[in-house]
Amino acid sequence: MSDAISILVIDDDARIRLALEYNLKMDGFDIYQAKDGEEGYRIALKKSPDLILLDWMMPEMDGMETLRMLKGHYETRDIPVFMLTAKDTIGDIDEAMALGADDYMTKPFVVSRLGNIIRKKLEKLEEAE
Repeated sequence: MSDAISILVIDDDARIRLALEYNLKMDGFDIYQAKDGEEGYRIALKKSPDLILLDWMMPEMDGMETLRMLKGHYETRDIPVFMLTAKDTIGDIDEAMALGADDYMTKPFVVSRLGNIIRKKLEKLEEAE
């Protein structure tokens, strides 16, 4: 069993999922992928990742509905969820944080720096506990 931090990437864009998987694996993370909110919710229940990177704008079940489900279930409510989205207004950020998002990162982003950013943000979350 790996001691690496596991991350579930929920994004409907396959190119983004693959770029994140490649770069985050290079940074030592274990990665799970989901193409939509429903699949992501199922994987979160099954795998209990250490962190979820969640896109907002997805067909069917969007990121906000997915976030509500994740934060509303006792098995997934304590998993940190970082929104990773192009929606970048203060109102968008406030809405996501009010629903339980633990952090908010906007696209576009530098994929090669994301691993370090995630580690630092996770450390701050642990210190706050």
